[in-house]
Formats: sequence, C-alpha cells, structure tokens
Amino acid sequence: MTARYRPEPFAAAVTGIGLVTAAGVGTAAAWRGVSGAAEAPSVLHRTELHDLPCDFMYTITDLDTKALLGIAAQRLMDRFSQLAVIAAREAVADAGLDPSVWDSGRVAVVIGSAHGGLPFYDEQHTALTERGARRVSPKLAPLTVVNGAASSVATDLGAHGPSQAVSTACSSGTVAIGTAHQMLRTGACDIVVAGGAESVCSRLLIASACRLKAVSTRRDDPEAACRPFDTHRDGFVVGEGAGLLVLERPEHAAARGATVRAHIAGYGASSDAYSAVAPDPDGRGIERALRTALADAGLTGADIGHVNAHGTSTVANDLIEATMLRRVLGEHPLVTSTKAMTGHTLGAAGGIETALTVLALQHQLVPPTVNLDAPDPEIPIEVVSKEARAGAFDAAVKTSLGFGGHNAALVLTRA
Repeated sequence: MTARYRPEPFAAAVTGIGLVTAAGVGTAAAWRGVSGAAEAPSVLHRTELHDLPCDFMYTITDLDTKALLGIAAQRLMDRFSQLAVIAAREAVADAGLDPSVWDSGRVAVVIGSAHGGLPFYDEQHTALTERGARRVSPKLAPLTVVNGAASSVATDLGAHGPSQAVSTACSSGTVAIGTAHQMLRTGACDIVVAGGAESVCSRLLIASACRLKAVSTRRDDPEAACRPFDTHRDGFVVGEGAGLLVLERPEHAAARGATVRAHIAGYGASSDAYSAVAPDPDGRGIERALRTALADAGLTGADIGHVNAHGTSTVANDLIEATMLRRVLGEHPLVTSTKAMTGHTLGAAGGIETALTVLALQHQLVPPTVNLDAPDPEIPIEVVSKEARAGAFDAAVKTSLGFGGHNAALVLTRA
C-alpha cells in the first residue's frame, strides 16, 4: 500500500484584513458589529422582492462606491467586484504594503464567488425580453463572470502573479484562502490577496431559494430571521459583502518587518459526492475536510479552542455540522455563527468569516450567535449566544459547506 503524501508543515502569515459587510464597512466597524459592541444591522425589505415569500436581505447601505472607486471604474465592475476592490485596498493598506513598489510578479489574487454578477443578468434578461436585443449591454460578460472580482482586484492593485477565481458555492471564500495557502507553500508567489465577494439581490435567485425552502420566510420579524442552531430556525437570510486577507510567506513577512495578525496553518477540502443541494446526512464529507486541515496543521481536536461554523440557520445543515464538530473536536471549543450579523453572503462567507476568526484569535474573544433564543437540544456543542465571550485559545477552525457537496476547513493559529 502506497504511503500518503504528507507535505511539510507550513503556516501562511495573515498580515492584512479588508472587510465590507452589513455588520460594518471596514475591519474595525465589522468587528464591532459582530462582537456586539455596535448595534445590529437592519435586515432590509427589498421592493424588487416584494411579491416573494422572502422579501428581505442584509444590505450594505453606508457605502459610496462612486466616491471610493470613481464613476468610470465603477461602471466597469459589477457590485460584487466593487466590494472586492474596496476590501482588497483595505487589506493591502492594513498589511503595510505599497503596490507601487512591490514585486508585482510575485503577488497573486484568489477570490471566490458563488454567483458573480447575477443581478446584472436579471437586469439584462429583462432588457432583452421587454425591449429587444439592441438594449442588451455589451458589458454583460465582463461584468457578470465569476472571475470579475479577481480580475478587478488584480488590475486595481497591479498584481501580475497568478489571478484565479474559485466557485464552489458557499465554500468559495474558504477554498480561495486554502488555495492561496497552497500557492504560498509551493513558492509560486510571496503574497496572495485572497477571500470572497458576493452581491446577489436577484429575484431569480431568491425565488428559487424560496422554492427550495433554503431561506427564512419570517417576513414579520426579519431581524430575528437568521437564527443559527436555534430550535426555531427556518432558513438563512441572504447578505452581501466581501472579506479579503493578505497572506504572505512567513519569511517574506519577517523580512519586511510586517505585523502578523495570525497564521493559516492548515487546509482541507473534500466532496460529499452525495447531492446537488443537501449535505451528507452523516457529515462525513466536512469531517474529512476538517481532519485533513488538522493533520495539515499538525494539531488535534484538543488543540482547537474556537470554531467559526458555517451555521446557516437551516434545519439540516446546523445539526449535521454541529454533530460533526462534536465528533471531531469534542465539547470544549466555543462555537459561533456570525451569519446572524452579516447574513449568508454565499461565496463571500468563507472570506468574511475567516477574517473574523483571525480577529477572534487576536482579541481572544468569541462573537455571539445572535438570535439564538432557544438552543436546539439536539445540537451537541457549546454555542456562544447573546454576548461575546472571552477565552484563551491558540488555535481556531473555520468550516464551510457548499451546494454540490463542496466542503472546506481552515485551521488558524495565533501569531
């Protein structure tokens, strides 16, 4: 029997964070939002969704993209790409990097998105059917392709290394960061800007999600609709946002005297190979990804003190994931789902939530799972609710599951 290949341990340095979320625009504001130091974001009813069972989503309202990007540049990007560029600029500045002087050929970009510019597709389909082919925008392809965010960020930063898009449904952002970790390990580059971006206020998507019974239809109380691990959970609430990290080879970060926020120490991915929409009911796929990530980091479940779970507020996912976490990690880690503050940002979720996990490690503080009023008695893990909880932990985990059975897990360690 051939022995399994075991790569040398490698921990990528996280030197910068950029966040654009409904909980707050900018890393500091987003952390205040999810940690409970700021007022919870409003879940807004959308007029374009008024006739659907779910007519609300987490929307970023305090963001002037025209002022930040300029009118000309903004017109060449769909909103998910705009959010990615804004987050990337913050992450690069936070890392203390100057794109005008870095070795651009050694800088890569990897950004995940589940749907790309789907709302623009909606808009252009309406233009075609109601006004004819001559009213369809010639910018349809460049604005809506899933690689639009990666392309826009690479262009904005002048990054000439590998530029890649990842699309593995709701695990896209986590897989993008894992891919960046692997690129740095091989020496393909010195710096990677990685994470996820999504903005999908799409009638078509929301209508389909309603039919699938994946989203909450709690129209009378939308602020309390997203309630991960709660007995009364009935689906997720869509959100928009972007979360990007600057990752570096540790020797590169050390050579320039960078401040390291945390490390990405392990990565694992797997496929359920089970269903297009439902997770493996035994959770064996995400378990495989998590055990691979732990082995990659050289750690065991006993070493993990915190988990930022996928925690979508759907009935099946939360129970399956929680049962798997207890089986692999035991009962001691403090678990949270921050989606109740950001919404489920689909392909961006892994990027946003990995960034929040970095901040939890730095602050030694686990954000609460808001709206968790009646914990499901079948959930066998310790979920932090109501208020943030201080802890003492040197390692944390981020888990992600995506439609189609795409699973990913990251192990993060304190700097």
